[in-house]
Amino acid sequence: MRNVFWQDHIVSDASEADLDAFSSAAYYGKSVFTTVSLREGQPLLKDKHWRRLLSNAELLGINVSAYSEESVFTALAELANANSLHTGVGRITFFDVNRGGLWTGNDKDLKPTLLITTRENRNTPAEFSLAISPFLVNSTSPLAGIKSGNYLENLMAFQEAKERGFHEAVRVNERGFIVSGCMCNIFWRSKGQLFTPKLSTGCLPGTTRELILETFECKEVAASVSDLETAEEIFLTSAGIGIVQIRNFNGVKLSIGNDHLTSLLET
Repeated sequence: MRNVFWQDHIVSDASEADLDAFSSAAYYGKSVFTTVSLREGQPLLKDKHWRRLLSNAELLGINVSAYSEESVFTALAELANANSLHTGVGRITFFDVNRGGLWTGNDKDLKPTLLITTRENRNTPAEFSLAISPFLVNSTSPLAGIKSGNYLENLMAFQEAKERGFHEAVRVNERGFIVSGCMCNIFWRSKGQLFTPKLSTGCLPGTTRELILETFECKEVAASVSDLETAEEIFLTSAGIGIVQIRNFNGVKLSIGNDHLTSLLET
């Protein structure tokens, strides 16, 4: 697979990536992004991804009106073809290149830089294991529920779980309610009923999460880790991993069945 990217209407080699060192994106991580599943080189759930990008950009004060849904996703499909990627994921990122804040002077009314990259799917092990993260989510943060470039907390939680031998971890908020995985949303089934955390817990409104809520009867709840400990099945969802059923939760094995939830994205 070729390692090329799309930035501001130009397809280039990855070594040529460029971002203004004095921009708000470089200094403060001021950016929004979405990760899109690609099948046969075509992006899935485009409308959901675009709607969330627009909403998140507006919340952070990033004006993306110079770009259209059609042009952005056409560029993503063209990049996937240039990288010979038929099945995988693409990332669409809008970087705020205006200068502002304590270090970089006054803002200039510049349109954001659009960066599009692609990669192959992550390998998901058959014995997917899930821990409980010690890192809490602040549900009152102004960034709660926004998929911004400020993703270091998620990455640190993810790395901590991997260092303990797990593939992912459940994160809870300051009130003890389940929020999500480090890099994904979470669902569980208890007594035949499907559950997922409410957005008010601080969880990200994932596009795969939205699809599941549209397709299946599911209750959005404020629940504690004890609810997961008594669950019959646990699932993680994201564009990057699809829908994965958990085999081991915090050291306890769970049964794996032919659940119709995991086949949702295969149709």
